[in-house]
Amino acid sequence: MARPPLPLLLALALSLAAAAKSPYQQVLQHSRLRGRQHGPNVCAVQKLIGTNRKYFTNCKQWYQRKICGKSTVISYECCPGYEKVPGEKGCPAALPLSNIYETLGVVGSATTQLYSDRSNLRPEIEGPGSFTIFAPSNEAWASLPAETLDSLVSNVNIELLNALRYHMVNKRVLTDDLKHGTTLNSMYQDLPIQIHHYPNGIVTVNCARLLKADHHATNGVVHVIDKVIATTTNSIQHIIETEESLETLRAAVAASDLNSLLESKGQYTLLAPTNEAFEKIPRETLNRILGDPEALRDLLNHHILKSAMCAEAIIAGLTMETLEGTTLDVGCSGEELTLNGKAIIANKDILATNGVIHFVNELLIPDSAKTLFELAQESEVSKSMDFFRQAGLSSHLTGSERVTLLAPVNDVFKDGLPVVDSNMKNLLLNHIVKDQLSSKYLYHGQKLQTLGDKELRVFVYRNNLCIENACIAAHDKRGRFGTLFSVDKMLTPPSGSVMDVLKADHRFSTLVAAIQSAGLTENLNRPGTFTVFAPTNEAFRAMPQGELNKLMGNAKELANILKFHVADEILVSGAVNALVRLKSMQGDKLEVSMKNNVIHINKEPVAESDIMATNGVIYAVNSVLQPQASRPQERGDEPADPALEIFKQASALSKVKAPVYSRLLARMKENSGRF
Repeated sequence: MARPPLPLLLALALSLAAAAKSPYQQVLQHSRLRGRQHGPNVCAVQKLIGTNRKYFTNCKQWYQRKICGKSTVISYECCPGYEKVPGEKGCPAALPLSNIYETLGVVGSATTQLYSDRSNLRPEIEGPGSFTIFAPSNEAWASLPAETLDSLVSNVNIELLNALRYHMVNKRVLTDDLKHGTTLNSMYQDLPIQIHHYPNGIVTVNCARLLKADHHATNGVVHVIDKVIATTTNSIQHIIETEESLETLRAAVAASDLNSLLESKGQYTLLAPTNEAFEKIPRETLNRILGDPEALRDLLNHHILKSAMCAEAIIAGLTMETLEGTTLDVGCSGEELTLNGKAIIANKDILATNGVIHFVNELLIPDSAKTLFELAQESEVSKSMDFFRQAGLSSHLTGSERVTLLAPVNDVFKDGLPVVDSNMKNLLLNHIVKDQLSSKYLYHGQKLQTLGDKELRVFVYRNNLCIENACIAAHDKRGRFGTLFSVDKMLTPPSGSVMDVLKADHRFSTLVAAIQSAGLTENLNRPGTFTVFAPTNEAFRAMPQGELNKLMGNAKELANILKFHVADEILVSGAVNALVRLKSMQGDKLEVSMKNNVIHINKEPVAESDIMATNGVIYAVNSVLQPQASRPQERGDEPADPALEIFKQASALSKVKAPVYSRLLARMKENSGRF
């Protein structure tokens, strides 16, 4: 067996090595690649304009040149562990390897070095051992509140020393060892330090961001971080119980039995609604949710993310899953965190032993805790909700009745809402289906019962899902008791068979007479799934006289032509995207297409679509369709007796004996001499 070529093996080895790198190392490697034109060991960093905040860059950020929506500039500096040499390009020299104390002064943490000296930590970090120190940068110390810093430096031998030892681990830990969601025991009473290593390459230590990592020393390693970290001994639940601004949340958590979860081990993010957030909700809505254990639990779980997300890790938008199973869009705009695009986080990075808390000043109500009316607020079906309210149907959409609402989108009512009368109210009742459904479980041919006692059919097509003539225009919104289907038009429940519908519409009186003459009445009355392209009276009048006479005088040919207008499957207009081919009952293919928002059949425009019947759907067409083999080559002028009979029947079927029928009968009588 031949061995793979050496370059292929090398490429494979390099790709495997890259795959094994931690996200931080991958981002650092990308920054090296972007900086290599400036010399060895030069890294490209993105700096937020107007700040001192810098980030190693990944590929996406490199091209976007933005952090949290704010513009950045690219600068080039020595990668961690290297320094410049006068007269040489780049950063060719490795930093001198010395003990941790000396290294602190070299890597931008001189204040930590100073405080190590004052607190008598210096001998330990100069001496033998293997330590890791997460060293706050000089700016981190300077940003501490004055009273906090004073309390530390006024008692250097206890408070300051303990604070520094909490930043230390009694072993060497490199970034590849900083695994997401792990804890390290600090050198202060073994209290835990929480590590989060995010896919975007950002590493946080108790939610402080790692700025410069993996600075090796003779007795350990130094990582520079952007904050002074504090010990944490309280769970999320304990913080809720002691924080005055979370009093309403505290009662809600107790009522939903979530206490044990928020006390348990884990790594969660709680988006904690403040008392103010609850007060912004209409009292009726809030009381309904607080009084419904299932809705309340969904509400609270919607505020809990499945993993701990520190603010420093968010440099662009991302989608995160909640315990409720829904998702939230978490992002940032400058210094502010955003949820679903809104800057509603009032206080961030409250660290707990089992995660992190961000206080939010707006309540995030999930769909699963909403009524149908609440689901539709500020949505594409808000006009439908006004319509149902005017019809006096609000009780069906706000109570505990399990229903599915078929709500037409606002564009359907661009010319205003129709007048609500008894017929319209009944029609709207047929837009409310009994039972709470999910569109993903609907199947072709399924029958749905409405509150108006109508039976609706489900049609599943390649590009659409329709209920009768109305097709679903957006994803479901599933509420507490009801589901909202946004549909593209007002629904037309079927009323009678195809023949019943044709007989009731005076436009089709000639067609009805022709169907009866051809012996097809029973076919179109029986249960089935027909699509009928129904020629109007106008279509028959438009035929050349000789061709019409010949057709009407030949029952077999008439039946053949009529069968060409019928397909044995239901195709509503919403299923027609480009071209759909149907097999007619005559055997030839029918081509249905959409052009300029008008349905065409064999390239002829349809006058009206989606006239629904219990056994099919009807399209009104203003031309008689001809199969290829049946198109006449010659035209005659002599009318046949059967044609006279059919027109007599059509006149009798028409509700009003239109003058056109009288003229046609007179003309045929004159030509035939038989009347």
